[in-house]
Formats: sequence, C-alpha cells, structure tokens
Amino acid sequence: MGWYSRIESPWLTKLSIFFWKLFADNLDLSEAKQRNYCSLQECFIRELKDGARSIDKREHIVVSPCDAIIGSCGTINGSTLYQAKGFPYELSDLIPNRRLQEKYRGGVYVTLRLKSSMYHRFHAPIEGSVYQINYISGDTWNVNPIALKRIEKLYCKNERAVVEITTTDPSNDIALVPVAAILVASMKFNCLQQPLDLKYRGPNLIPCDSHYQKGDEMGYFQHGSTIILFATNSHRLCEGIKSGDRINMGQPLLAR
Repeated sequence: MGWYSRIESPWLTKLSIFFWKLFADNLDLSEAKQRNYCSLQECFIRELKDGARSIDKREHIVVSPCDAIIGSCGTINGSTLYQAKGFPYELSDLIPNRRLQEKYRGGVYVTLRLKSSMYHRFHAPIEGSVYQINYISGDTWNVNPIALKRIEKLYCKNERAVVEITTTDPSNDIALVPVAAILVASMKFNCLQQPLDLKYRGPNLIPCDSHYQKGDEMGYFQHGSTIILFATNSHRLCEGIKSGDRINMGQPLLAR
C-alpha cells in the first residue's frame, strides 16, 4: 500500500479517491488546503485550510491532538488500562521507560483512533517542549474495533513512538504514544528528518529539541492509526468525553 500510495499519477489518484469515497465513510476533502493530488499519499497527509480547526486556548485545557474517534478512556487503575472492554494491558507493556510508567501511574488516558478517511496530521495538545522520541519497532496489526476485541495487548505489539511534552510543571506534562498500523505503517515527526517506519535503522532513543505552542503541528501518519494520550492524576476528562464519539483536533479533551 505504501508503494501504491506514492505513485505519482493524477488520473490514477482521482480514480483511487473515487473508489475510496465509495467504501470509506465521511471522506471530506472540502476542508483541505490542496484540491488536486498527484498521489494517494498526498491525499492521506493533506493539510487543512487555515481556520478549519479552532484551538481551545484556555491554559487549564488539554486539547485533542488529532481528529479521531474516542476509544477506551478514563482513569488508569494503578498501571492498568484497557484497549477494549475485557482487554487490559499495563503501562509497562506499552511504554518501556520506567520513569514515565511511574509518572503516569494512576493518571488519565484517552485512546484516539484516526480512521483512514480522517485528517492524518497530529498537533500539540498543550504548550511545551519535546527533547526525545522513543521509537519502538513492532508489528502492524489493524487497530480497528474488531481487532481490539480479539487480540490481546494489540497496541503493545505494534510499531509506536513515545513522545513526552514537558512544561515548567511536571504535573502538567502530557505523553503521546502514536501507534502505527496496517498498510502504510509510517509516522513522520516534523522535528526529525527521517520517517519512522519498518525501514528505519537508526537509534531507538532519538534526541530532538522542539518547542510547540498549543495546536502547532507535530507530524503525521501516512495512513489511519491511533494516538494514546496520557496525563497525570491532576487531570480529568472534560465533560461529555466518552467512547464512540468523534472529536476534532483542538477541541477540549482534558482539564486540570
């Protein structure tokens, strides 16, 4: 799929998008900055028009980093959380860093699933800095609801990255775990030159030094996938946040 999506052919791309619209629900390109695409990948990673998303600027609010369907969410029971009802996993299974395991123990998590038809770029949910990305190579299982109810510890098996956004107050820090999935299985961070995918052969701990304002773009998936957001126990879910609902990038997700 990665090879096919990179083929530069306007007519093939138009044909592919036509069939994509037949089988994918709610593929809406009216918000896209670009109207014509040379490849399917250009469509997958499309940018939005200026002003297409509004960012909640209130300091005590953590916004959604992406357009998504909200999956499992809530309070982490010690170090245990859920990918779906009856399918628990441990923070240590997902995040190898012991310091982060302890920091977000008993905190709050939200699973955000990006469907293939959605906007694929992800943004900073708070203002803060990123100094390191921990890339973890793995499988490329599908992360749709059916797979989540059948495959134990699915997120912990897949290719993923751990990205902590730090602030002047550690209790306000946020960790993002983008999880790649079937088909393209690639993540691109704006602070890194090389995409993180199954061809990557560099170090797992990748230093960087980037500061983000709330809503700044951090990177993109090259196909639909999942981001799991972690916050400390000084946060709570915003009113009305529940599994199965759609949320857009920039809308309130957590409050402190």
